[in-house]
Amino acid sequence: MTALMTVWWAWVCAGVVFAIIEVVVPAFIFLGFAIGAVLTGIVVLLGLTSVPWLLLMFALFSLAAYIALRLAFGARKGERRTFRDDINDNRR
Repeated sequence: MTALMTVWWAWVCAGVVFAIIEVVVPAFIFLGFAIGAVLTGIVVLLGLTSVPWLLLMFALFSLAAYIALRLAFGARKGERRTFRDDINDNRR
């Protein structure tokens, strides 16, 4: 498994898989992982092959991509709901 993490195309393939999952489950979560994986693949292509550093970079790239996507697209209008009545209220 460690040898696979040091190959650039494995990270790019993981990014493609995350992008496909994002198409199936649109939530902007997997898109951040996809961007993080592709950027990590580019870093591996440039020569960094230390697995702990790659995992750290993947986590940081994914977090930065998620935050950037959230700031760019924002929350959907129907995503927040406010309930005024509780189902357990016994007002008849």
